[in-house]
Amino acid sequence: MPVVFRSGGFRFFFYANEGSPREPTHIHVERGEQQAKLWLRPEVSIAYNDGFNARALREMLKLVEANRERIEKAWNDFFG
Repeated sequence: MPVVFRSGGFRFFFYANEGSPREPTHIHVERGEQQAKLWLRPEVSIAYNDGFNARALREMLKLVEANRERIEKAWNDFFG
């Protein structure tokens, strides 16, 4: 699972086997036992959340928004 970046104790990554057909571009986030998945388009939004509080989700959304192009580039470079 390629890690795109780490920040604020979060690990931002995607799975190498994202399914067939592949879902639209998104990013998974982990911190400890907590996990979330965020869509990148049409706007950054939470697909699911398992354990993060509202404050962590807001921080995560800001980080993904600020790094959206970086995430999309990593996704496109990996999946072609």
